[in-house]
Amino acid sequence: MTVIAVVVFVIAYVLIATEWTHKLLAALGGAAVLLALGVTDAEHAFYSHETGVDWDVIFLLFGMMVIVGIVRRTGVFEYIAIWAAKRAKGSPLRVMILLTLITAVASALLDNVTTVLLIAPVTLLVCDRLGINPVPFLIAEVLASNIGGAATLIGDPPNIIIASRSGLTFNDFLVHMAPLVVIELIVFTLVLPWLFRGSFDVDPERVDGVMQLNEREAIENPRLLIKCGAVLLLVFAGFVGRAVVDIEPSVVALLGAGLLVLISGVETRHYMVSVEWQTLLFFAGLFIMVGALVKTGVIGSLAEQIGNVTEGRALLAVMLILVVSAVLSGIVDNIPYVATMSPVVLELTKGIPDPVQAEALWWSLAIGADFGGNATAVGASANVVVIGLALRAGHPISFWEFTRKGVVMTAITIIVAAPYLWLRYFLLS
Repeated sequence: MTVIAVVVFVIAYVLIATEWTHKLLAALGGAAVLLALGVTDAEHAFYSHETGVDWDVIFLLFGMMVIVGIVRRTGVFEYIAIWAAKRAKGSPLRVMILLTLITAVASALLDNVTTVLLIAPVTLLVCDRLGINPVPFLIAEVLASNIGGAATLIGDPPNIIIASRSGLTFNDFLVHMAPLVVIELIVFTLVLPWLFRGSFDVDPERVDGVMQLNEREAIENPRLLIKCGAVLLLVFAGFVGRAVVDIEPSVVALLGAGLLVLISGVETRHYMVSVEWQTLLFFAGLFIMVGALVKTGVIGSLAEQIGNVTEGRALLAVMLILVVSAVLSGIVDNIPYVATMSPVVLELTKGIPDPVQAEALWWSLAIGADFGGNATAVGASANVVVIGLALRAGHPISFWEFTRKGVVMTAITIIVAAPYLWLRYFLLS
């Protein structure tokens, strides 16, 4: 069964990467084969928290897609697009920097998936106004969202899993992860002109046209905007305070969507058209395939090898976890990877007498998984969501187009993170 799980996953991954067939067909086809051959079953695929579809992610996405669909009717995305373009004086590079920084900060306060759902429509609109290709901007924002989301406990789903296993608090993540994220964002901003070189040419006439626009005229329904704003504030409060109120993000999103549907009066067809069904089904298939790897012990075996190699040497363990997590989180979704790796890290911490160095193992896992999610188009949930939104808008992003940028940025962030871990937890501790 282990061999079958690996072979099916590899074939599906190759099909997704090469785009020989539609990624949805590859993901659902791979899941169907694993179910048909008995490698996994309905119990593990649909009901298991460790090896099945992560319904929290699916329904979080669904709820936020409905909310975004209703918010779009207000014209606020057009308002923000014009505002951003005017503040950047029409410069595509300044627009990219502005939008990526907004994305990174918002991803730390909310979560990266919710943030890209809100920012992507703005990006598509501002690029349309300027007459430039939105694909580089969307990719840059996804990279920024995964970096920014690493700063807090709620910013990236792997951090929540790590916190529950390790006992680390919201403040712990702020103190230990936020300083590194600030450094990474500075580096990211400096790298942007080089990483996306050739993407900043713009017609001066389009710039002049944008500068003459009045963003206030874009608001089509002020009353609906007020209602949307109130509901979004409640949803954001639910996300930020979920550790206190003990309510899952998916429930917060669904309650917010239901409330907004109830009070907005928007017809069903207007907001349901914003639901990316292909993206949701792709996630389901991917979760089932990765769950089969977890169920058959493939990911667990890989994780345990780290413990055998390090033999209680803290610095080696930290660096090995960092690199392996970055690599594997780019291949499989970082959520099931962290869920599998967390018990291994917990055992490794017991063999390290220095509490500061033992805690560094958790930070290396978080950094590797969060930043490693940038490596490929399927490494993190935000990546898949933006690629789906781009396809819907008529600007498809290929697996390799994303991965060429993502691998470079992952390598840079890991190279910056390694000395940070060494200096903070070993040299200066």
